[in-house]
Amino acid sequence: MLDAVAASGVPDAWVGAGVIRDVVWDTRFGAGFDPALVKDVDVVFFDADDLSRERDAAAEERLRTLRPDVEWDGKNQAAVHTWFAARFGTEVEPLMSVADGVGTWPDTATAVAVRKVGEAIELIAPLGLDDLLEGVWRRNPARVTLEEWERRVSRKEPAKRWPGVRVIGG
Repeated sequence: MLDAVAASGVPDAWVGAGVIRDVVWDTRFGAGFDPALVKDVDVVFFDADDLSRERDAAAEERLRTLRPDVEWDGKNQAAVHTWFAARFGTEVEPLMSVADGVGTWPDTATAVAVRKVGEAIELIAPLGLDDLLEGVWRRNPARVTLEEWERRVSRKEPAKRWPGVRVIGG
């Protein structure tokens, strides 16, 4: 997946969120990583020149041409402020970079993104790696409300999937 993202030409593109958490937690706290359990692969990128929803779709389509077996979910972090209120009910300021966006993701353990540059792997973890590596599901108060976070915990059932994970209240 990292090779496909690197080859895609999508600007400043990174793989992040749930798929990173799943690889780490399935390996450390679960029965082992199973790609079949991955709902989608979040790819975040930054393109301030095109804030349309069609830009997200174009990025996903480009990634599908490279890896049609993957369910891609592309989001232009430069455009988040244009749709966030309609989805979550709160106006937000524009983000200035992918790292700004990653730093606002709902859970501290998923506020991580990686990409491949040449043979190197680069990492963005604005909130650190402790919660990801130690199995802590904690709300990131940057943008997610307590109510939304509680719905998320209920829907995802982290302690059931990963028995060693601790859910720490919002």
